[in-house]
Amino acid sequence: MDAAVTVAARLDRLPPSRYTRKLVALLSLGGWFEFYDLFFTAYVAIGLFKEGLFTPTTSGLFDLHGVASFVASAFAGMFVGTIAFSWLSDRFGRRSIFTFALLWYSIGAFIMALQRSPELIDLWRFIACVGLGVELVNVDAYLSELVPKEQRGPAFAFNQAIMYTAVPVVALLAWQLVPRTIFGLEGWRWVVIIGSVGAFLIWWIRRSLPESPRWLAQHGHASEADSIVSEMESRIRAETGRELPRPEPLAGEVEQKSGVWMEMWSHAYRGRTIMLIVFNLFQTIGFYGFNNWVPTLLVSQGIGVTRSLAYTFIIAVAAPVGPLLGIYFADRFERKWQICWGAIGMAVFGLLFSQQATAFGVIGFGLLITLCGNWLSFSFHAYQAELYPTRIRAQAVGFVYAWSRFSAIFSGFLIAFFLGRYGTIGVFTFIAGAMVVVFLVIGIFGPPVTNRRLEAIAA
Repeated sequence: MDAAVTVAARLDRLPPSRYTRKLVALLSLGGWFEFYDLFFTAYVAIGLFKEGLFTPTTSGLFDLHGVASFVASAFAGMFVGTIAFSWLSDRFGRRSIFTFALLWYSIGAFIMALQRSPELIDLWRFIACVGLGVELVNVDAYLSELVPKEQRGPAFAFNQAIMYTAVPVVALLAWQLVPRTIFGLEGWRWVVIIGSVGAFLIWWIRRSLPESPRWLAQHGHASEADSIVSEMESRIRAETGRELPRPEPLAGEVEQKSGVWMEMWSHAYRGRTIMLIVFNLFQTIGFYGFNNWVPTLLVSQGIGVTRSLAYTFIIAVAAPVGPLLGIYFADRFERKWQICWGAIGMAVFGLLFSQQATAFGVIGFGLLITLCGNWLSFSFHAYQAELYPTRIRAQAVGFVYAWSRFSAIFSGFLIAFFLGRYGTIGVFTFIAGAMVVVFLVIGIFGPPVTNRRLEAIAA
């Protein structure tokens, strides 16, 4: 291979293959337990109420005995993890931080499951989620760099289709375990323990993942990057039985250059950074406002605990459907507009959900909210990772994504406030307003990215 041909150019001309999908699947298996943790909040909340540890609403805006503090401690941990430690991935590599962050989370979650006071539960929830915050940012950076340009959208959709299967699994476990006590431990604790132990198993499986070739090339490890890409080329050539297309380097493309935190505030990236901060402040209100609160919202409408968990499980089964559809459609439409219309769908269907009194209406509109939310999710995870160069990708994505965690710390208290005073209609009016802001900020200020080289988008 001509020495002038970059690793990025070689990667971006690779055709779709089973080998690439295998790498994405391995990456996604680790993310599976991250989603398990993110979404078990909604399902274990009823167990926390049953044990008398937390209450559904708050006596004051920041009452630590309300379940909002449990939600807030998770997002506070992820905020610290993303904003303070995401740079580690740019410094030490995607693969090593990937493994370290998952182990950190597993240990913290296991200890949290054994605590007996709201304060200690919140503390260990915070500690565990520091690792989770680092991990989620790292997955986005890792995946965007590993797959060719015309496969990024489908790869993120496939990634999240696998990860979202965690949602019906945790919903089913909660439905069966939360109402019970097993070996002296309340059911919600078993839901948490299963996730923490399972993450150890995935850590072992993921050892076969290679380091990001783009990251290696960026940091001067040319021979190692070449070896990994050559292995990928060899496997894909053998699988397809065809010679690979010629690489097409970009004019003036340079791989080896150090990145610094302030670069995201340079003229080239300042507008994107501000746009993504605003977007993340508001998108999390809709996404987690529904997913983390749906069983509680149903209980507040007079639906019994067991029946609300059953309804929630049925809604959760749809979680992987949006990403599965995205595998086929993600790169057929410009990514920014997929984010926008997903947000509007959540706003409209959320307001209709708040009006439902029958099982058919609750489940039907719950499924539609889930479909729109998950389509928005895989689209924006791909989108924000595409807007920065490899040298600062993890720390820049970590910084802007951290504001979604910051927002979620307080949005949980606000949702509890609206729920206590205005019911589910008040909650979904609040969510709809946030989704309109998402539509406007991405629709007006978001650059196009679909089917473009990462290096061209970041130029």
